[in-house]
Amino acid sequence: MDDQPQFDAFIEALSDSYRRELLLALIEHNPQNDDEPDPLDIHRSASEEGDQFDIFMYHLPKLEQLGVITWDRETDEISRGPNWDELAPLLELINNHREELPSEWFEKPPAGESSDEPSDS
Repeated sequence: MDDQPQFDAFIEALSDSYRRELLLALIEHNPQNDDEPDPLDIHRSASEEGDQFDIFMYHLPKLEQLGVITWDRETDEISRGPNWDELAPLLELINNHREELPSEWFEKPPAGESSDEPSDS
């Protein structure tokens, strides 16, 4: 089996700052549960309806489809998914070298901006 498509999907998942921070947070905190619209309070600027829409309709489903998170839509609980162990070494590498990496990689975009856009499909 060719692992390249899954690797590419993992890299794409990490390309968005919300998804990247969510996955990095799950290294130490599993499961995450919060009554706020953003289960991890990572995207505090997600006060606009469009930002919340992106989180719930695009970012979380994308990570769930990859199997790296499990998301309970009724409780907003997010935990590591069945494919977590495949991505965990890369996440640990990023987390352990965060200080050596460009700080822009860990800055949250202003409200309404994202490093990738939801597809219209």
